[in-house]
Parts: sequence; structure tokens; C-alpha cells
Amino acid sequence: MSNERPTVRPVTLARLVELTNACGARVQTTEELETALDIGHRRARETILEAVRLDLLSEEETTRDKGSEYQTTTVGEHFLDAVRDESWGKVSDILESRSPHYGAFLKTVEELEPAEPTAILEKLETDHELSPYAFNKTSIDVIGDWGERLGAIQRNAFTGSYYRATETEVPLNFPYVLLSVFDDLEETAGVNLSQRYISVPEVREHACERFGCTRSAFDEALLSLVNQNVGKLELSGAPMDTGAKDARLGIKQITLANSQGLVSTDQSTDRVMSGVEQYGKQYYYLAVHDDDLIYTQETNA
Repeated sequence: MSNERPTVRPVTLARLVELTNACGARVQTTEELETALDIGHRRARETILEAVRLDLLSEEETTRDKGSEYQTTTVGEHFLDAVRDESWGKVSDILESRSPHYGAFLKTVEELEPAEPTAILEKLETDHELSPYAFNKTSIDVIGDWGERLGAIQRNAFTGSYYRATETEVPLNFPYVLLSVFDDLEETAGVNLSQRYISVPEVREHACERFGCTRSAFDEALLSLVNQNVGKLELSGAPMDTGAKDARLGIKQITLANSQGLVSTDQSTDRVMSGVEQYGKQYYYLAVHDDDLIYTQETNA
């Protein structure tokens, strides 16, 4: 469209899901969607226009003197099917193919990773200087939120850097990189520590960034490494008020929520970060007593 807005609108994934679902059974006017979603006119219009741009909804003129009506498209149905299946990677793929902003953002993160939002924004502005699309801080916040919740990217909760988390397993050099991360964090923690105890959440965030791996892959590898090096590595609990759990940013997640037939999503952002769980207990600190480690990757037969 010639009058298309150049920047992405501030629309959450949850609103896109709810709106697309609401238009699935029958066509809806803006006023009807305001009532169905319990939102104001301005927010409804923003969400509708973004959903139309993403081809999740189609816009049709009505003869009922109520303006345009909206209906879920074939793309929108595929989008909803992926949400119902909790296939978040598929949801991300659909948005990547339909949103020039989201697609460009993911590509730029992959080219620069790890990179802070300011560096990503600078490159996007340069690369798209002559295109119809524009980027700003709000754009990065919106599409970055999409990517994090859908698992297309991760963000270091302590530094704010984005990176692609494509690996579901760590490489064989896991112990060496882990020790390197541990040493770096120990230096920043100060030299007055009586023992080498560093917070597991911090080690996890920095190690995942270096490996480009998921957090669950790191946790699985860390537990395996500790079990293979008893006496050399130690996991420790922590009091409830420990600073080991605190991060500058939250870990963003999305889950399917079904309520009275409405397909929606629950979104959470938690600044209190988890440790690793073993035998039903949470461990928030890791100690290294001997760095001569052995590591054999465990495989499922």
C-alpha cells in the first residue's frame, strides 16, 4: 500500500493472536473487535492495521455503514494452527516471511551477533536507508520481543546483547569455554572471594551467547559435566534473597492459554532467574575446585 506506515506498530504477539482468532469465525468490524478484545479504539486500530500488513487479516468494505470488516486469511489460519500446536518456530517463520521489519531484524542479529540494540539499529538504518521501511528504538523493542518469545533469538539478560540461539547441543569444547566464562566473571566479581563461587544464571547467559545455544541445552550440559567431575565442580544452593537470581533484563516466554474458546497466549517476563535443578533442588552457584575436567557428551540411544 502506498500509504503504508514505514515503521512496525507497537503490537504484542498476544494481541495478534487474539485478533486473528477473533476474526476466524466471522467477519468483524473495528467496533466489534474493540468489544471482543476489551481494548480502546486506538489500540484496536493499531493491531488491526498491523495484522492486515502481516496478511493475517483481510480488509473488506461493508455495506452496513460500519466501515471496513476484517476476516482471518489463509495465512492467518496457518498462524493460528501453529500457535495451537505451540510450534513457536513455525510462528516465527510465518512472521519472518510476512514482516519486512522482523525478517530484517533477524538477519541483522545473525550478521552481528552478539550485538546490543544500538548496534543493530544503526545497521538496520544504514541498510534500509533507501527502502520504504524505517526502524527506531520502538521497532527493535517490538520485534525483539517477538523473536525472544518465539525462541528465534535470545538476549543476554545481564548485558542486553541479542544473538541467534540455533544450537540445541553444546560442542565438545564445552568445559573449556565454560571455564573461560567462569574466569571472566570471577575477575569482575572481585578478588576477595574465599572460594570460586559464581552465579549459575550469569554463567549460563554468557556461555549461551558464546555457544549460540539454548538455555535448556546449557543446563543439560552443565549437569552432565558436574556429574562427570565430582569433587572438581560443585553446585551450591543459595538463600532466597541471593543476588545470583537477579538480572538487568527478564527472560521472555510465551505459552498457549485457552479460555472459553478464545485462543490466546500467556506472556511472562521474569527478572528472577532460575538456577539448575537436580533431584528436585535448585542450585544457584557453581564452584570450580579443579579445572582439569573430563567431558563426554551423553547421547540418547
